[in-house]
Amino acid sequence: MYDVDLFDTTARQVRLLHRQGRKVTCYIDAGSWENWRPDGRRFPRSVIGRKLQGWPGERWLDIRKLNILQPLMRARVERCRRKRFDAVEFDNVDGYQNSTGFRLSAADQLRYNVFLANLAHRHHLSVALKNDVDQAARLQPYFDWSLDEQCFQYQECRKLLPFIRHRKPVFEVEYALSRQRFCRRADGLRFNAMRKRLNLGPWRRVCS
Repeated sequence: MYDVDLFDTTARQVRLLHRQGRKVTCYIDAGSWENWRPDGRRFPRSVIGRKLQGWPGERWLDIRKLNILQPLMRARVERCRRKRFDAVEFDNVDGYQNSTGFRLSAADQLRYNVFLANLAHRHHLSVALKNDVDQAARLQPYFDWSLDEQCFQYQECRKLLPFIRHRKPVFEVEYALSRQRFCRRADGLRFNAMRKRLNLGPWRRVCS
């Protein structure tokens, strides 16, 4: 499986990966605004919040304003479908746990994430829950699989076990820990885990 960017990946590249027998996941930033995206100007200032620390050009979104964000996210998912992606990964869907500039609650996040999952399914796409481990048990019924970053580093992997119990895969990546520090535990939890660098290039070291 390849997890690649919606805007940077062409329909032709998706077709080539399919010919190689690969599944292709469409990466969409759903919880934050990126100033370089071709649809960036369609986001009004009223939904754009504080900067994401360490990520130049990105700002948090006010996910409470579904009347504004729904058509924008729908257009992005429709673009995934037109390019024939198999699945979608929505990033930064844990704003309620960050300093966004908005008073977001866990209930606000739950509502938004369920909307995103249903949106993907309406377009016949599999959908991944990205992080938001504290709400994994409640979100598991809506999502087909989980994609998590650094749950071993932050000692929160067991919160993702509801996916495993319902025979849904958990894909996990670590950036700082050596494989010796997490692979055996990942195998024990039945996670598909690997180590990557933060630039998310092709380099990877899989656990098994």
